[in-house]
Amino acid sequence: MKEDSLLRKLYTDWRVVLLAVLVVFSVIAIGPHFEDGKFTTNLQYGLDLQEGSWLQMEFQAEVVTVQTDRAIQDVANDLTKQLDAEVIVVSQDQLEVRTPMTEAELRPLFEQAGAEIVSVNPGVSKETAEDVKRILDEKVNSLGTKDARVNILTGLNGITRYVRVELAGVDMQTANEIVGKQGKFEIRVQTTGDKTEHVIFGDSITSVGLPEKNPRTGQWGVGFTLDAAGAEAFQKAAISSNAVNDPQSHPLIMYLDNETVYEAPLNPELANNLKANPVRELSASTGVGEDGMEKAMALEIHLRAGSLPVDVKVAGSGSVSAALGDYFKILSFVAALLALVVVGVVVYYRYREPSIVLPMIATNLAEILILLGIARFIQQLDLASIAGIIAVMGTGIDQLVVITDEVLHEGRVPSPSVYMKRLGRALGIIMVAASTTIIAMLPLALMDLSTLRGFAIITILGVFVGVLITRPAYGKIIMAILSK
Repeated sequence: MKEDSLLRKLYTDWRVVLLAVLVVFSVIAIGPHFEDGKFTTNLQYGLDLQEGSWLQMEFQAEVVTVQTDRAIQDVANDLTKQLDAEVIVVSQDQLEVRTPMTEAELRPLFEQAGAEIVSVNPGVSKETAEDVKRILDEKVNSLGTKDARVNILTGLNGITRYVRVELAGVDMQTANEIVGKQGKFEIRVQTTGDKTEHVIFGDSITSVGLPEKNPRTGQWGVGFTLDAAGAEAFQKAAISSNAVNDPQSHPLIMYLDNETVYEAPLNPELANNLKANPVRELSASTGVGEDGMEKAMALEIHLRAGSLPVDVKVAGSGSVSAALGDYFKILSFVAALLALVVVGVVVYYRYREPSIVLPMIATNLAEILILLGIARFIQQLDLASIAGIIAVMGTGIDQLVVITDEVLHEGRVPSPSVYMKRLGRALGIIMVAASTTIIAMLPLALMDLSTLRGFAIITILGVFVGVLITRPAYGKIIMAILSK
């Protein structure tokens, strides 16, 4: 009867029911299963725990702070002509020079433009860095993988010198091909002999579709849309080169960094339409079968890329092999398991009462499962994230001990009213501790430090799960057990 009463108290309390429901949904989200004879889950892993590559690239530009009596835009215009490179206005006293130069080289040119250099900082402005991040995000997301991250590394002065790209599941050669070079895209048309004529640059492409297979012909291809000016330039080039009348002799050629990535003649129907009107909706066919599909996927990346607003140079790179990633996974699992076992032994040594220790360990394990279930949708798991999970495990047990000690302050079970007062006091202490942890972790979560950011996010999530879900549920569970 006592057991029935205990169970009735637990499954009728909404806090305990919520905890149980979230644990079930988290296990479903994590999805442990066997695939190809190997145990796997739906969790996303970062570079530390699976095969992948990373590239750190340096912007080939400078942000120059100046003093001048002239309008800053006039100074920028004069420097653009002198340098034969783009110079843009960042603020009323700062210019961004989009070409690699030293301060000694820049100083006389600025003096000629009527400005005095105050300081020169390698890198780009925040706006340019965000633009580069957006373009690179489009590139890596075109791979169809969620395990890709682009982080801009900004200094305290607000100037970004480096951008870091992490591609889990991608080898170093492919990573270099995708993001390690300038993405200058151009379409040209062959005129006479081997000569070609410029048609449009990548910035005329407004949208790109996904690779698709034509059900009628079996051909793979990628559709893309031109803006109005690009469509007119395309029509004009097709007519002037005679591609509309003799497509086979005047193919269109697509270049990325002056290297051919696609070449094909105009479709006869398209050629006929171009004689009368500009066409904005186009499609590039890449062939049939597996080879055609792979070419279509590669072409989609090139079409989406456009060109970066500033040159970049690979400043560092690295990779993790599949075997090493699997080894790190095993070590991480063993470390987490040992932490749980050691915590259980220490707690048992303190209380010497299984009816207290087992619910405490079970609640802590439920908290980790819920945390992993949430992380499955928003966060890759790397070594820093695993460290965050272990830290959450430790702080979680600390707070459960606070609750247990508070309600057993006099060494015996208090009355329900006194118990609720003590539980409220314990939860208040935990709320204050949780607030300080969140405040301490927020700067790391918001800063562009990819590895530490994962640690901070997992820690903050763990604090919220504990305060809102597991701690109140444990208070009710331990109350039911102690009252028995």
